[in-house]
Amino acid sequence: MAVASAAAADTDRAGTGGRRPRSRRSGRWRTALAFWGFVGPFLAGLTIFTFIPVVWSAYLSFFDAQNTVAPLAEDFVGFGNYVDMLTDKAFQDSLITFSVFAAFIVPLTFVCSMGLALMLNKLRFMRAFFRSVFFLPFACSYVVAALVWKMSIFNGVRYGLANSILDLFGIEDVAWLFNPNPPWYWLVIVSLRLWIQCGFYMILFIAALQQIPEHLYEAAYVDGAKPGWQTFWHITLPQLRATSVAVLMLILIAAYQAFDEFVNLIGNQAYARPPLVYLYYTALGTQQDLGRGSAGALILALIIAIVTLLQGRFLGFGNKEGR
Repeated sequence: MAVASAAAADTDRAGTGGRRPRSRRSGRWRTALAFWGFVGPFLAGLTIFTFIPVVWSAYLSFFDAQNTVAPLAEDFVGFGNYVDMLTDKAFQDSLITFSVFAAFIVPLTFVCSMGLALMLNKLRFMRAFFRSVFFLPFACSYVVAALVWKMSIFNGVRYGLANSILDLFGIEDVAWLFNPNPPWYWLVIVSLRLWIQCGFYMILFIAALQQIPEHLYEAAYVDGAKPGWQTFWHITLPQLRATSVAVLMLILIAAYQAFDEFVNLIGNQAYARPPLVYLYYTALGTQQDLGRGSAGALILALIIAIVTLLQGRFLGFGNKEGR
């Protein structure tokens, strides 16, 4: 009986042996089709709108490409555009402008977003409401926010909100955006960026705070640690190390990409012109110098990459101690 059963089983496997591989192959094809159905459109969009423009920008950076995106072979200048941009006083000043902007915005955004997260994490009521209130500005367009800041709050006339408040204390009107000395425009730009950004990074810190085990605080209280600064410095802050490093890197990269608020608040004024604004007017302004603009864009991208890697290396991003 055992021999007959084994023979019958072999016969069944032999009879269906041709079907199983086909079903497996069809399953793989369906999986592959579903994968490319979801990933394909995004990959096509990245290729058309990101990869190809980046490669073509690198190509243009080696040519004297004025008023054209298809330069001729005789327009080849090698690294001439890179040398011109690195020795261009206006481009150097734009990098200095960014350095000043980053010196303000990076620590302020970090401290404000962490402070908001710590306060909201301790709330016992209406926590979701206040999270939404602080996060909503992140959904606002930089252009819209810049126009509100420029036309309603810091418009430089006596009927603007800021000057109306100063008028209550007998202080004369201030030209917030159009007077480089003193540079009150930094207050306008930094406050706008803080209003938009802090809510997003606050959410990241809240998510990290909720992952800290409660027994760490209980053990600290048993050991005599006082609530407040001691527990924050010795428990909360070390547990937020990985999130803090990631937030610092994101804030710095976002600072390099500052464009909308500067263009809409100040325009192409040399006293407050970050790199992207200068490159925009170089490549798409009256000269239409796409070669020098592309070279400057690649220089800026290289600076961002180097600074990000150095920051991650210095702060230990990705190390086991920082996780």
